[in-house]
Amino acid sequence: MTFKLGFDLGELTNFILRARKHGYVGGAEKLIKPQRPGFKEFQPYVKGDFEYVDSYAGYYYAPGQEVIRYKEAPVWNMSYNGGMLLRFHGDLEFSKKTYEFLKKALAEVKPERPFRGPERFTDGNFKYHDESEGDITNFKGTERIFFRGVEVYRQDYIGGLIIPKGYQGRYAHNK
Repeated sequence: MTFKLGFDLGELTNFILRARKHGYVGGAEKLIKPQRPGFKEFQPYVKGDFEYVDSYAGYYYAPGQEVIRYKEAPVWNMSYNGGMLLRFHGDLEFSKKTYEFLKKALAEVKPERPFRGPERFTDGNFKYHDESEGDITNFKGTERIFFRGVEVYRQDYIGGLIIPKGYQGRYAHNK
C-alpha cells in the first residue's frame, strides 16, 4: 500500500498562514482541559480536511509545538524552545511587552517562510530578527528580539513534513 500526501504544499502553506491567526498570534481561546496537562493549548482551528493545534508550556521559557493534521493524520510539525533571556526572568511587565511585540512580528509571517515571523521587523524600540534555513518540508531557525539594541529573547525552532511509513512519491521542493 502506498501513501500520498493528498494535498500540495501551496495548500499547506496557505492553511498555516490562516491557522496562525487562530492560535497564539491571534489571541485564540485556550482550552480549559488541554490534551497534555500543564500545557496551554489553543482551541484547534479546522478548515476542510486540515486541523491546526498550537500549544506551549511555561512563560519565561516556553517550549511549544504546532501540529497540522490532514484527514486526522499528522502531516506537519514545528517545535520551538526558548524565550526571555535569564536576566529578564521575573520581570513580568517587560516580558509581557516583549511577548506582545512577538505576536506583532509573528503576524507579519511571509508565505515563502511560513515558520515564524519575517526576517526583520521593528516596532518602536523593539527589533525582531529571524534566521532560518530550509523550506516548509524541512527547516530550522532562530528568532531573536532586541530592545534598544540589547538582546532580550531568543528561541530556536525546527520542523517540517511528517512522512509516514509506506509513503512513495514526491512532493514539491523535492530534489
